Amino acid sequence: MKILLATAYDYPHLGGLSVHLTTLKAGLESRGHEVKIVSFSDVPKWKRDGVVRGPAFILNKVKKGSGYVWTLKRRKDELEALIKDEAANGGYDLINAQDVYTTFAALSSDVPVVSTVHGYLTFEGISKGTVIEGSSEAETLMADERESYSLTREVITVDTRIKDYIEAETGVIGNMIKNFIDVESFKPEIERRDEFREKYGFEKDDLIFFVPRRLTKKNGVIYPILSLPAVLEKFPKARVVFAGTGEMLDTMKAKAAELGVADRVTMVGAVDHTDMVEYYALANVALVPSIYSAGVEEATSISALEAMGSGVPLIACAVGGLKEIIEDGADGLLVEEQNVEALSEAMIRLLGDPTFGQQLADAARAKIIAEYSHFAAAEKYEGIYLKALGRD
Repeated sequence: MKILLATAYDYPHLGGLSVHLTTLKAGLESRGHEVKIVSFSDVPKWKRDGVVRGPAFILNKVKKGSGYVWTLKRRKDELEALIKDEAANGGYDLINAQDVYTTFAALSSDVPVVSTVHGYLTFEGISKGTVIEGSSEAETLMADERESYSLTREVITVDTRIKDYIEAETGVIGNMIKNFIDVESFKPEIERRDEFREKYGFEKDDLIFFVPRRLTKKNGVIYPILSLPAVLEKFPKARVVFAGTGEMLDTMKAKAAELGVADRVTMVGAVDHTDMVEYYALANVALVPSIYSAGVEEATSISALEAMGSGVPLIACAVGGLKEIIEDGADGLLVEEQNVEALSEAMIRLLGDPTFGQQLADAARAKIIAEYSHFAAAEKYEGIYLKALGRD
């Protein structure tokens, strides 16, 4: 098949969606398909800034959320033009849209459309404070969500909760395919730990907790800082390393200073995805401390999967899709979300018993190979594509 993967967001960018697209493309190509990605980044920069983003700032000053809705709809318009050009010249069998407004853009073409749903558009906007709960803007987003799920040929979701959410809202029964990783790229490199620590300026005897998360509220990134003082009482060389950017950065820095642990917290900012495996390797433990926020839960976290594939023990909060991919005490540790004491105890436990941590990491790697490889996922996606085309 000739397949077009499309998104109204930037590609490539530092985030789970870009990782998903890159990895899915590789998996599908390994099965002999021809795949191209089209994204908002393909729109000329003057349009991205002047037509799509620019007016949104002014509109949000008039009414919060109005600029956000404006931006999404303008992104749809720009993607629609790009997709029509691709469809006219490309001979595509199918378009796999990655978000609500790309689905609308793709539906205007004559090419069959399948939609992948990575989250909850409306509730995530509320959680981020971009739109106000109960506002006309929130109602618009929810109406558009429902319409897009109803119009596309097949819906793919990345966890069970999103599948249930769509069925409850629209009656559409989706196909759940959990997120996945490139198991050939994310593999254990622990024997190179000292090399990578020297490369990035960490001490060889640091006990590093690596948090590969965007610095936003729903990712629970404040909690490793809140948990760190108790850990430092037992392990003074403990250090928490955050890789990501986001609106929580200043709050996190202030809290670390208030607790007197700023010298044991490192913010490395955005890390290129190709370098992430080196950060996993230099870490003693990975943390994915996601929380509930405005009805939003973590899906099947790509960061968690990459940690599990990279041979480093993982601690995560028991929310959303994290509960589906981690078996507590067997291939990772799950703790109650927003529970500072429980997170501290789990961090201390893994530093105090590295043999147990290695057992968790080995079991996690085996699970990733068996259940979460991009090769296995591509086969599942292919099956849904064929179903959408009536060829199953």
